[in-house]
Amino acid sequence: MKKYLVEFIGTFFLVLAIGMNVIDPGAGNLAPVAIGLALMVMVYAGGHVSGAHYNPAVTIAVWLRGRCAAADVAPYIVCQLLGSAAASFAVLHFKGHGGTPQELNTVNALAAELIGTFCLVYVILNVATAKATAGNSFYGLAIGLTVTAMAFVFGGISGGVFNPAVAVGATLMHLESAANIWIYLVANVAAGAIAALTFKLIHPEDK
Repeated sequence: MKKYLVEFIGTFFLVLAIGMNVIDPGAGNLAPVAIGLALMVMVYAGGHVSGAHYNPAVTIAVWLRGRCAAADVAPYIVCQLLGSAAASFAVLHFKGHGGTPQELNTVNALAAELIGTFCLVYVILNVATAKATAGNSFYGLAIGLTVTAMAFVFGGISGGVFNPAVAVGATLMHLESAANIWIYLVANVAAGAIAALTFKLIHPEDK
């Protein structure tokens, strides 16, 4: 039960940081930095309890990689979605309004979310689950900075979501159109699966 609560808390603060920094008045061009920092501290806070996934695509990838019990996959995802929804309602309360949905080019957004999510999950699997990097102290920093970098790279194309739970929260906060949520669900989950398969191909001995 503790790890499920940690997944709720971590996802809550990640989505809270996104909404508070992206919706006006927010952090402007520095929003990706604030979001990456929020993820970093939550990863350090919860990594030793739940693995600090805070992202259904990560949970699926870690399960495919063999480091998450099948029985935990659904509860993790449910808690991540609940944490995202709770944060979204908190942001709407504090801001008094939502954002403005971004106009997307479907093909470009799919590609951006696929590439950005792959990068994020690939980094997570290598710094937080690989035997060769076990016990390192940089995993949270690497994960947070990956989100920051990919948000700067792809934010203007897809919103830089890279996370189905964030996609749900962004939709509730009116940062993304409900009609476009499938783009994130498809691209993020597919990228997580591809990253897991890539990790296993590169590290066949790391069971």
